[in-house]
Amino acid sequence: MAQAIKLAVEIIKNRKLNVQVLVTTGGMPSAHSALVTALAAGVGQTVGWQSPEFALATVFAIIVMYDAAGVRQAAGKQARILNQMIDELFREHPNFNEDRLKELLGHTPFQVIAGSALGVTVSLLARAAY
Repeated sequence: MAQAIKLAVEIIKNRKLNVQVLVTTGGMPSAHSALVTALAAGVGQTVGWQSPEFALATVFAIIVMYDAAGVRQAAGKQARILNQMIDELFREHPNFNEDRLKELLGHTPFQVIAGSALGVTVSLLARAAY
């Protein structure tokens, strides 16, 4: 569901179909956050909100979301700076040929929150349909 929404956002934002967003990291909403919050909510619904399994799933979700918005976002910013340095080096030394680093690695906090909301919603809807 999150990946389909990413495709729709890409179409609306850039007015073109780019199926590459289905297999790349980053973007709106966070599929990682959607998955882990759906997992935690599903565990809470089936095993119980007071269960150790729900606590474990919740801690797992928090770690994954922190990584998506914190660590990987910072790595993306560092990649952006390194790519700027490489671009400047290309101008001075055209023989130097180095691949660019991937800049969009993580998510903004809003993308993580949107993914979390999607995950909980999907979990609740799946439980209601079950």
